[in-house]
Formats: sequence, structure tokens, C-alpha cells
Amino acid sequence: MRQISKPPAGNRPLKTLERVLSKAGVGSRTEARKWVTAGRVKVNGRIVKDPDTWVDLERDKVFFDGKPLEKQEPVYLLLYKPTGYLTTYDDPQGRPTIYDLLPDRDRYLFSVGRLDLDTSGLLILTNDTAFAERVTNPDFKVPKTYLVKASKHLTDADLDRLRHGLELRDGPTRPAVVERIRESGGKSVFEITITEGRNRQVRRMVEALDAKVLKLVRVAIGSIRIGALAIGKTRELTADERRALSGASEGQRLGGTNDDR
Repeated sequence: MRQISKPPAGNRPLKTLERVLSKAGVGSRTEARKWVTAGRVKVNGRIVKDPDTWVDLERDKVFFDGKPLEKQEPVYLLLYKPTGYLTTYDDPQGRPTIYDLLPDRDRYLFSVGRLDLDTSGLLILTNDTAFAERVTNPDFKVPKTYLVKASKHLTDADLDRLRHGLELRDGPTRPAVVERIRESGGKSVFEITITEGRNRQVRRMVEALDAKVLKLVRVAIGSIRIGALAIGKTRELTADERRALSGASEGQRLGGTNDDR
């Protein structure tokens, strides 16, 4: 096949070889590039080692490890991530990752967004790249709700600053929905719903109030809440939940990203 840097003119359904592998749900685009360059992929009976090769989805036959490439059955899991687990597949330091919690680690899944090491709560894992793209598209809104325990009492004026947006080093935040839950030993516990996903955003918003986050749990993604899901466990998303997330991402535009921390 001719290797080119951009798709040729015409109306054929073309995708790069790495994208074809990723869309089939067998691995990430990074993994796909490695597999192609290692000679594990054939197109029309020939080994192709350029992951940027364009493939005609209607005419070309793609084989991976000698087997015809077939789209994997879509999987949609909800995970209650504990603290102390990385949102990555492997860690050079040998620290535990969320994949250690899955009942089938060999099945390729990726997380839709991330949570940092010290944050617990809800993560979605899937092999459906189109679904993940709809949910994380930076032009659309999928709200995420966190339970926060601050290191001190926060006044009503403090919480109003969160509600109206405050200035961070990377610009002002969007208005948030904030509800005070209780006071615990002179420390405020509240829920905050944001529609952005800047790096460690909730922690930085609390730090802008001269406080620290002692505990951070993502308790909801869109309308999906933790409910009875036990920490460290997974469950399948229902069809209604998948539709609700897709509908939120398609129907509500905004700026920023949805890679919440």
C-alpha cells in the first residue's frame, strides 16, 4: 500500500492503521503503533510497519497476529477507585493501578478521564472510543461531582467564591454548583460540581481559599452516582446510563476539557 501523510481525495472511508486497530477496541493508539512497527499487522496479506498508512475500511483486509481484525464487543464499566491506585495500565515503580482491580485484566479497556493517586471515586472504563470521545469532548459538558473535606471551616463567602468562579494560575474557573454538607471538627465538608477538568482543579480551587483538601471523592459523573457500589469494585453501566452520558455530551456545549482530577 502507498504510504502517504494525508488521506487521498475521494469519499472512501479511510483511517490510519493505528486508528483502525484502536477503533476495533484491541488496544490504545500508542499500543497499536508499537504493534504495527513490530510487524504484527498485515494489510491484504502484506506486513505493514507504518502505523500512519491509510486503510480503506471497505476494501482492505487487516490481520493482527495472523487473525482477521474484528471489532471487540463494547464494554462499559463503572469503577469505584480507591486512593493509592494509579489511573494507568503499568507503573515503572510497581505501584498498584486501577487495572489490578478489574476482574479481567487481559481485556483491553481504558479510562474515560482520570483521577489522581490521592483521589477516590468514580471512573468509567470502556473499549468504545466513540463513546469515550463523546463523553470527554472538550466542546461538551459532562458535569462531575466531588465530595470534599477541607482543612478548615469555609465561610459562606468562601463557598460563594467557588460558586461564582475564582482565579487560578491558568485563568478563571467556570461557576460551580456547591452544597455545604456538614462541619466536622472545625472542617467543612461540601459537594462541588464542575464542568471543567483542569489538572487537580478542585484541589487548586480549595487552595485558592487558603485551605487544603484532606479528602476528595468523585461521587458522580453526570447523573450517575456511587450508590451501593463498593470501593474497589466495578459494575456495568446500564443502557439508560450510557444514553444519559452520551446525551449530556451531545447536548451541552462548553469550553475546557473533561479530564477531571
